[in-house]
Amino acid sequence: MTEKSHSTTTIISERVVVEKFKFTDLYKKEDWLAIWGAFILIAIAAVGVITGAFDFQGAKFHEWGSADSPSILNAFDGDILVKLLLTFAAFTSLFTLGNKLESKKASQFIGAFSVLFLLTALVRLISAQELFNKYLEYAFWALIIGLLIANTIKTPLWLKPALQTEFYIKTGLVLMGAEVLFSNIQKFGLYGLGIAWGVTPLVIIFMWFLGTKVLKIKNNPLVITIAAATSVCGTSAAIATAAASKAKKTDLAFAVGTSLIFTVVMMVGLPLFIKAVGIDQLVGGAWIGGTVDSTGAVVLAGQTLGDLGGTVAALVKMIQNILIGFIAFGVAIFFTTKIDVQEKKESVGIGVIWERFPKFIIGFIAASLLFSFVLQPTLGVEQTGDIIKHLGQFKNWAFALAFTSIGLETNFKELGQKIEGGKPIALYIIGQLFNIALTYFVVWVLLSGRFFPIPAIQL
Repeated sequence: MTEKSHSTTTIISERVVVEKFKFTDLYKKEDWLAIWGAFILIAIAAVGVITGAFDFQGAKFHEWGSADSPSILNAFDGDILVKLLLTFAAFTSLFTLGNKLESKKASQFIGAFSVLFLLTALVRLISAQELFNKYLEYAFWALIIGLLIANTIKTPLWLKPALQTEFYIKTGLVLMGAEVLFSNIQKFGLYGLGIAWGVTPLVIIFMWFLGTKVLKIKNNPLVITIAAATSVCGTSAAIATAAASKAKKTDLAFAVGTSLIFTVVMMVGLPLFIKAVGIDQLVGGAWIGGTVDSTGAVVLAGQTLGDLGGTVAALVKMIQNILIGFIAFGVAIFFTTKIDVQEKKESVGIGVIWERFPKFIIGFIAASLLFSFVLQPTLGVEQTGDIIKHLGQFKNWAFALAFTSIGLETNFKELGQKIEGGKPIALYIIGQLFNIALTYFVVWVLLSGRFFPIPAIQL
């Protein structure tokens, strides 16, 4: 029997058994601790921006390997070392306190986490190289470095207390909620909603039935994680959906790895195709925003069409990203009420749904609502944007820590088992082709000017 003391559930032979909620869960269980930790970071960053008394911002290595910054030493320009120490101190304090409250040995965690942080810093340094920064996210390098260590010299036992993937993911997801602003909907109105929200649920449903009924993939969490990565925004959506469906770490690693590889192909190939056939910038940008998985890749790909293409692509993707919390919520309910109890043929009451429901989703939505309807109307767009900017790197570090941990805990044999004769890869490719076709149709209907007025986009 394996037991997860940090969750509101106990896993016995891969089956979920519900524990009753207790008040102590609020400060002893991982989901809640991730929410409180993230909101502590939000509060500190907000105070720093509002008062101007201090700069509480996560570290980001400067881009290097370009003509202007050829040396890797250029990555350390400015106050990067101070921010690295700040990021390390903030995360060490929060996660050590979390371990203490979960009755784990904090002393073992601190030493192991220090090494994990150094490995993750190496990941982020590599991903700051100009070419890598354009085409491959830090998640790719985190998985690669972790997998190389795990499958060659082996991950040492003393490092394992720091490999708390779920804790890092949940904290990062709550911080990501701050970036999901409902005000983005106003910038593109019903056009953006039609493209981003009209297509995405249909793609997820299509891929779910394709994976489970046609391809007959037995791993349901893997299917839904790939579907979310394909239809929304790659890494972030995959992380949220994997957590909501209780997918295995290897499921998440496979889904993200597949998404990142094909994202590179999409971000290069789609703009070239758009230019070759002479598709309008407005239509082309919206098409890119609705189909290319990674937000960063969307901006780069859209910008190659021109300023209008880049602006529209970013708007569509930002509106689409708002769906992450709702999708995670829906997936959690669906898996709780349908998938997890399918074998038992039993009904599930509201109490059981609450016990099984991933509480970090509450934190994600709460952060989104706080920034959308409290901070932005009160502080204004500029100050709210500064707070989000300060928190952005903390979110990236949390996710990078998670992916490094996944790599360190995974062997190539486990990843190879996910292939199932190539079915998951076929699921992604067919699903993405369906996504591309359906998105183009909806974009053409809404933005071609044949059926609706062409919207005026401010650049």
